[in-house]
Amino acid sequence: MDEELRSLTVRLRQESGGTPAFERLVATDDPDALAAVLTEPGQPLWARELAAFRLGLAGDRRAFESLVLLLNHRDPPRCASAAHALARLGDPRTARAAAALATNELRVAYALHPVRLLVDLRAPEAVPALITTLRRRLRPHDPYRRVALACVDGLGTLGDDRARPVLHEALAHPALAEAAVRALGRIPEQR
Repeated sequence: MDEELRSLTVRLRQESGGTPAFERLVATDDPDALAAVLTEPGQPLWARELAAFRLGLAGDRRAFESLVLLLNHRDPPRCASAAHALARLGDPRTARAAAALATNELRVAYALHPVRLLVDLRAPEAVPALITTLRRRLRPHDPYRRVALACVDGLGTLGDDRARPVLHEALAHPALAEAAVRALGRIPEQR
């Protein structure tokens, strides 16, 4: 069993109270039954999350909208599981959605997992979105250092020369300087 699925199952079993409905969703191999949970009114959040996650791992694009909503949820474990499933879904809309969430200043408190997902996807949208998000985090007294650090680390992982200017700016921020040095070291020199 996928480790993320095991972790999600444990968390949602507790959240659901281990109801028979939960056990049915865990046991079913019917993608139509899982997809129905996403559209039926009155379904609890745990059921929608479990159905979307399982469909995402199976590459069923009916999970896309639900997973994107969960990626932007206030609960970090939900965001993490949604990012994991979206990375495996294979939907071409994923990078664009993750970039929109990562750069949305109204939801920056929830941008950590979209940033990490962009790095995992290595999509064309990743570097511009991470640069934009990081540049906004370089303001004095910005409270979202974890998001800024994820951007710095991600830009280093992606190794794109376009990140050099913003990473040089990050050197002036004590909380980011060490990570920025490492990130800059991972970007190949241009000749």
